[in-house]
Amino acid sequence: MKKIINKWHSMLDMPKKDFDWHQNDVADELQEFKEAKSLMDKWSELSDVVYTCTRACWSDHENIKYPFSKISFYAGLLYMFPKYTLRWKFYRVLGKKIDKNVKITEVRNPKKIEKLQKIARKYNLDEKQLEAEAKKLMKRWIFLK
Repeated sequence: MKKIINKWHSMLDMPKKDFDWHQNDVADELQEFKEAKSLMDKWSELSDVVYTCTRACWSDHENIKYPFSKISFYAGLLYMFPKYTLRWKFYRVLGKKIDKNVKITEVRNPKKIEKLQKIARKYNLDEKQLEAEAKKLMKRWIFLK
């Protein structure tokens, strides 16, 4: 399973960060998991915890351990793969709509406008154009929480 997870993270091509960054990311996601109320929100947040832990391991920080049971890890994986792959693909398509040479590699929630603005700046794209194209594309895109 580790091989599949690492191959998937390589496809997403998110930046590898230092140990402290990943540790803080896991802590933030754990807090969001604890605050989640509904079953779907809990599952979504669990997938975020799994994502942050597996991303840390993929980034060569094997000493960051998954904080829950093995069963919850696999439950989180079931939600994580489609959730983040759909977001990643969304940004790939969005980038090509704006500039065929742009390869956006992001998995952030596009429904949060402030995140779109950061992404536009990161890729040197017009913020208003990226936001407008994202809103159009979101109307016909499937996302998981």
